[in-house]
Amino acid sequence: MSRFQPIPSIDIRGGRCVRLQKGDFARETRYADDPLAVAQRWQDEGASRLHVVDLDGARDGQRANAAVIERLIAAVRLPVQVGGGVRAPADAQALLDQGADRVVVGTAIVEQPAALDEWLVVLGAERLIVAVDARGGIVATHGWQHTSQMRAVDLCADAARRGLQRVLYTDVERDGMLGGPNVELTRELATVIGVLASGGVASVEHLSALAAAGAEGAIIGTALYDGRLALRDALATAC
Repeated sequence: MSRFQPIPSIDIRGGRCVRLQKGDFARETRYADDPLAVAQRWQDEGASRLHVVDLDGARDGQRANAAVIERLIAAVRLPVQVGGGVRAPADAQALLDQGADRVVVGTAIVEQPAALDEWLVVLGAERLIVAVDARGGIVATHGWQHTSQMRAVDLCADAARRGLQRVLYTDVERDGMLGGPNVELTRELATVIGVLASGGVASVEHLSALAAAGAEGAIIGTALYDGRLALRDALATAC
């Protein structure tokens, strides 16, 4: 069994580090003007990986914060996984060329499931993460602005059969709300594919529950920035 990995998230909008509630761009809290300084802080505090999201790119389909993210990757020694606005394999390859360790792809694969095979060929199964963002178990797209007709568990099962190794599952209704993750759906997804869980994490108990549910790791955002959860305590849940 792989080691459970708590992963700090750095969400970037307009070049700044922010957090949204339930993916709502009208409910933004700005935490820092310099995402690079935030990345270095999490590195200094012992993080083993960073999760970086181009929020503008996720919503608009173009990597609006590409220059900032390129500098961030270069500024740290940690593996960095990046998502948001990655709509074509060429976008993903550009991120890998800049030093990204993994690339997170969401809308592009949900809308064109047949393209997963091409993504796997270009990136390789270890470098590709498919973002499964869901409301009530149904997949959402375009920065969570739209809801598809596909169940999250069906998407994951199909992707696993075709060779995908892991997904990033986010419960949109819980994201940024600090009320706890969706452990039940995480457990269900983890029976078919590797899962990084996101949405609602606010305590060591939440992380422990996700680890027990079979998640490979958890993305932590608002709780770290609000000081509700110290990264050193989160890292202690790694097992």
